[in-house]
Amino acid sequence: MDDGSDGAYLAYVHGRIPALRRVAYLLSGDETQADDLVQETITKLYARWPRIAAVENIDAYVHTMMVRAFLDEKRRGWWRVRLWGAAPDRAASSSGATSSATDDRTVLRAALAKVPPRQQAVLVLRFLCDRPVAEVAEILGCSEGTVKSQTAHGLTALRKILGEPSPAVRAGRRS
Repeated sequence: MDDGSDGAYLAYVHGRIPALRRVAYLLSGDETQADDLVQETITKLYARWPRIAAVENIDAYVHTMMVRAFLDEKRRGWWRVRLWGAAPDRAASSSGATSSATDDRTVLRAALAKVPPRQQAVLVLRFLCDRPVAEVAEILGCSEGTVKSQTAHGLTALRKILGEPSPAVRAGRRS
């Protein structure tokens, strides 16, 4: 870009990398995939920056790009080349012992990974990123009703995976 907007792009990206990485990690559940997702998003952002710089809400636009990249990755994931047979060993935590909160996050992350990608994206944006229904609908390019139904279906799928009864079943047991 020779139009002098490199500085604005760099300032935007440097200020947003931690937040983008957090959302990418919440979507993917893996640090390496999160880094790849952020890299793909900011690379596309750089290519489009002269047009995007005039957008009213750049953050929403970038989050839309990231969620779409995540969903595209899930769609094409079956043919991706793996460079190793198994995941590399992770470094042991400095605390030496895992807490129950860490165990809960691990279980939830594993269950969330089994939910269909679009429902997973809705659940992450709604509950982990605390986005309102209207904003999630804008990011995903769908109606608010679709976000609500995907949320309901995603929560039902999570409950089924985790072995918890649905709210209707629990209400019936109390009667």
